[in-house]
Amino acid sequence: MAEAGDGNLALVKHVVLVLSGKGGVGKSTITTELALAFKHAGKKVGILDVDLCGPSIPRMLCVGRPDVHQCDSGWVPVYTDAQKSLALMSIGFLMEDPDEAVIWRGPKKTAMIAQLVSDVAWGELDVLLVDTPPGTSDEHLAVLENLRKHRVDGAVLVTTPQAVSTGDVRREITFCKKTGVRILGIVENMSGFVCPHCTECTNIFSKGGGEELAKLTGSVFLGSVPLDPLLSASVEEGRDFAESFPNSATFSSISSISQVLLKSLEND
Repeated sequence: MAEAGDGNLALVKHVVLVLSGKGGVGKSTITTELALAFKHAGKKVGILDVDLCGPSIPRMLCVGRPDVHQCDSGWVPVYTDAQKSLALMSIGFLMEDPDEAVIWRGPKKTAMIAQLVSDVAWGELDVLLVDTPPGTSDEHLAVLENLRKHRVDGAVLVTTPQAVSTGDVRREITFCKKTGVRILGIVENMSGFVCPHCTECTNIFSKGGGEELAKLTGSVFLGSVPLDPLLSASVEEGRDFAESFPNSATFSSISSISQVLLKSLEND
């Protein structure tokens, strides 16, 4: 838990990084769905989207490109609901043109990340999820360095079942160990394909790579999430998957992962 004197993170109970060794594994989707699952569990949640080259979470939460306002404490996050139970700040809100590419050298990226980490007035939050860029770049180091004065509970690593993806996540695990970041667990995304007609799950890719990686590295396997057209459509349209398909096996998987993660954070 952050402590008094921690500035804008003083009232944030838990900070969790969401990492992936490579792009295209659905890291932002998992971040979004975890945040929504936490919200449905009665928690106040924040998402800090520092994926500079692909800030997709605003679209996933259907918040568009609102004007970002400032208060005495810094930037005011954008709330996705009237109850203000899910707050979001994204680099995407600060771009003048949504089609603009972030072609910045390291120092400018580092300065922007530092500002995003320190200058958002989050208020009281149970969990702040930090959606990072893929890989193990200087952006990750910038996030960690600017969170050093606060407690980071750990990281959730997202992979897909194939050996190419799990190999990249293995390097992410090495990064966590070298930087002293606790690994809260591994999520295997796109673990099979759910037929929209019969709901049977078929393994398009290989299966079990994430679970095997967790065993080999002594990490917690949080669970697997299938490739589900209903989830994909919900993310594309900015709809709450939990509200739309509460009885689906995919939501059951996401809910189970979120419950295990919350229990780990609260028992820490």
